[in-house]
Amino acid sequence: MWEQFRRFSALHPEARKLFFRAAAWLVFVAMSLRTRGYKKTQAWLQKRLESRNATALDAGSIGELVPITCRMVRAAQRHGLTRSTCLEESLALWYLLGRQNISSRIRIGVRKQAGKFEAHAWVEYEGEALNQPGELHRHYAPFASEFDNLPVEKS
Repeated sequence: MWEQFRRFSALHPEARKLFFRAAAWLVFVAMSLRTRGYKKTQAWLQKRLESRNATALDAGSIGELVPITCRMVRAAQRHGLTRSTCLEESLALWYLLGRQNISSRIRIGVRKQAGKFEAHAWVEYEGEALNQPGELHRHYAPFASEFDNLPVEKS
């Protein structure tokens, strides 16, 4: 535990803030998915992103922010308050990237393995899967439509 604290303390202050944001959003997304479902959760997050003033980032900034955001979301998933599913982690990562004005997309794929139906979610930025250990996502057939721009349902 001391080693984890030492490594956390050595992080840049912005990375530490991002870790805490990720930990909070992972919990929020998990609760929202359980109570409101995917479509309403994603639509609410999308609405929050659209209400922000977009500030353009240069390619260098994006190149630094994307891997740090991925690392902090993954760290928050491993060391935060709860264990998250791939969908919860993907929604939190997608949202946190969007808050930094980095456009990404959520992908959901399915497969049948040993007679069992399985689904998996991940985030893509410029065609590359971000929150994946290795090539796991390649074993899933992604849905053709994107899940990051669903129409908002009128209540």
